[in-house]
Amino acid sequence: MKEDQVVLEEPGFQDEDESLFQDIDLLQKHGINVADIKKLKSVGICTIKGIQMTTRRALCNVKGLSEAKVDKIKEAANKLIEPGFLTAFEYSEKRKMVFHITTGSQEFDKLLGGGIESMAITEAFGEFRTGKTQLSHTLCVTAQLPGAGGYSGGKIIFIDTENTFRPDRLRDIADRYNVDHNAVLDNVLYARAYTSEHQMELLDYVAAKFHEEAGIFKLLIIDSIMALFRVDFSGRGELAERQQKLAQMLSRLQKISEEYNVAVFVTNQMTADPGATMTFQADPKKPIGGHILAHASTTRISLRKGRGELRIAKIYDRPEAGGHGGAVGAGLQHLGCCHPAGRVAGLQDSSSSSCPSLT
Repeated sequence: MKEDQVVLEEPGFQDEDESLFQDIDLLQKHGINVADIKKLKSVGICTIKGIQMTTRRALCNVKGLSEAKVDKIKEAANKLIEPGFLTAFEYSEKRKMVFHITTGSQEFDKLLGGGIESMAITEAFGEFRTGKTQLSHTLCVTAQLPGAGGYSGGKIIFIDTENTFRPDRLRDIADRYNVDHNAVLDNVLYARAYTSEHQMELLDYVAAKFHEEAGIFKLLIIDSIMALFRVDFSGRGELAERQQKLAQMLSRLQKISEEYNVAVFVTNQMTADPGATMTFQADPKKPIGGHILAHASTTRISLRKGRGELRIAKIYDRPEAGGHGGAVGAGLQHLGCCHPAGRVAGLQDSSSSSCPSLT
């Protein structure tokens, strides 16, 4: 049956992943009352590690928590998780929990070192119609399918800031993988963000959902991450405030990805660089978000248009590649977009004979 091919909830798998974090309810054993724990959960802090990842100042801003209560909570959390060091070997063992989600293209996966990585932020940027949103839709399906390294598949949360999410695309991509439409759609949680503040608030619900269904969610997609910030903050006068708010959101995304071992995939827009003509740059466009977004993203993928329907993906930055990534080309249909006949398909191998060799 088609339904069997999409991974739903596997009770055994959830138990396996619960060891990733300690529930915040454990604080009751150290004198923290239930009412204060509920206040922490209301702002998306649901684990002991989440308390360590939050500053005292931020905790004091939670309604109903005094400085004395925050100090007591921090002290209790440190008793449950020792805030010390790990050896490189111990950390390498911890890194074995990292999984990769296939893009549907073998060549693209090779370029990314196996696919979209968990416990990390992967950013794809490019001009309009370069395949960013289509790649997001394709990942909604491929993330649900069992993959390499024992990956069992899971659910996805999709935060849409530009009203570009289309369930019908998921149905067409599901056809390519021969999986059930309804099962695919049921495993994708969708939210429409209308302001940058709303986008930030949604992350509280994301953290709560990841905690509620531990180990079930595997991917968080934001398409696109900067669109609302461009609208809500305008001009150089508001640039500092915009970057500060952006840094806070990216820090939250990083913490969520590590705390719950999920992959975070974000798309980003491009802007013209007025100073590029003075320096004779070949490409006068650059991704928006500045250095803050550049430093926060673990892997950055540059998508650009080639000849005709060809789209070229290039690793812009990745720790393992030392900033010197390769490139891979694919036709628009190979990135899961429209065939000439108008049909939508999933990602296919980009090693098609129609793709030129890239250097």
